[in-house]
Amino acid sequence: MSAVAAAGAGQALYRKARTLIPGGTQLLSKRPERFLPDLWPAYYSRAKGASVWDLDGREYLDMSILGVGACVLGYADPDVDAAVTQAVRSGSMCTLNCPEEVELAELLCELHPWARMARFARGGGEAMAMAVRIARASTGREHVAFCGYHGWHDWYLAANLSGTEALDGHCLPGLQPAGVPRGLRGTLHPFRYNSLEDLRAIVEQHPDHLAAVVMESARSTGPQPGFLEGVRELATRAGAVLIFDEVTSGWRMGSGGIHLQYGVAPDVAVFAKALGNGYPIAAVIGVEPVMQAAQESFMSSTSWTERIGPTAALAMIRKFRRLGAGRRLIELGERVQAGWTDAARRHGLKAQASGIPPLSQLVFEGEQAAALETLFTQWMLEQDILASPQFTACYAHRDEEVARYLGAVDDTFARIAQAVRDGAVERSLQGPVRQEGFQRLT
Repeated sequence: MSAVAAAGAGQALYRKARTLIPGGTQLLSKRPERFLPDLWPAYYSRAKGASVWDLDGREYLDMSILGVGACVLGYADPDVDAAVTQAVRSGSMCTLNCPEEVELAELLCELHPWARMARFARGGGEAMAMAVRIARASTGREHVAFCGYHGWHDWYLAANLSGTEALDGHCLPGLQPAGVPRGLRGTLHPFRYNSLEDLRAIVEQHPDHLAAVVMESARSTGPQPGFLEGVRELATRAGAVLIFDEVTSGWRMGSGGIHLQYGVAPDVAVFAKALGNGYPIAAVIGVEPVMQAAQESFMSSTSWTERIGPTAALAMIRKFRRLGAGRRLIELGERVQAGWTDAARRHGLKAQASGIPPLSQLVFEGEQAAALETLFTQWMLEQDILASPQFTACYAHRDEEVARYLGAVDDTFARIAQAVRDGAVERSLQGPVRQEGFQRLT
């Protein structure tokens, strides 16, 4: 089946969506233009395990971003769904508070012994905004040093008020700070991962104004020896709150934040995505002196009190721990990375694997990289596999599914190599090249 035939009802609905929803989708990462413009199936009718069915009923094996990393146990996990179903039957909202939030706070602090308190939200971006607000309230300061991607809120996009390229090395290029108050200009200071020199310079320049140091404890690679320890020391010396953003990295390499693997404790850590295995829940945990500052600033939402999110998180955490799922995710990622590397070498393609194993990235080299990524997605889709330059592992990925995927990768890499030799990469595409950054849709 060609990719054009695969587009079907999903692309038809997406064309309608673009006339009704600014940007077409609610999440940039799910825009079809970022995978296979005009051809990506776009919408699903159901999902289970690692399989997705589109609006035409065609089944695909999902070896791409897997719900943007939210479903770490797999789609529609039976144990999490059973707990949520019971919560719904018991009433998901009430005048009184759900006891599950107390139980979840206790469990998160047990998993992270440095933490003593927790607050909850329902999305990673708003939880990061909460964490930064708490840090500013705790210190009475405004400036933030940051590394990595941390959401869409004003505090973060304000970095691009001083120049529209400040965030390019940390998230998507081209993000415009339209609508962000100009008064936030100069309050955000980016530093590079594994560069203590960058952060040291920020601390020296703003010794009495730094409220927080915000970073992902692991990005495409882990920390170099001494880096996280140095960040911890600099944040303490500056009197700044150290915030580890574990929205993406949490529950990948083990139960809890990936910072536990490195033995460096922050003052605050933020979780979302995998925490609820697809159900909305986010957590901000931290040391008591900092977290108590949440009472000095108004942060409150009706949706933060519903029962489903905490119930899903409790079920996910307990199953993840029982299964030792982190070991499986690492194994899956290592197999995929090795498969990419071997296939690229076998067929003479300039491509390499990167990222922590459960969040693997395939990187094609050269000027045609984006076109090669698009062609890879197109030809994998023809084999009923959702594939992209990213592979997000879930516990539901079966060995035979990984074997099927790697066999398809080998065949596709052979075809891509031939297209490169023939100078036919662009001619082989059945639609436009994928978009890499943020672009306004017309």
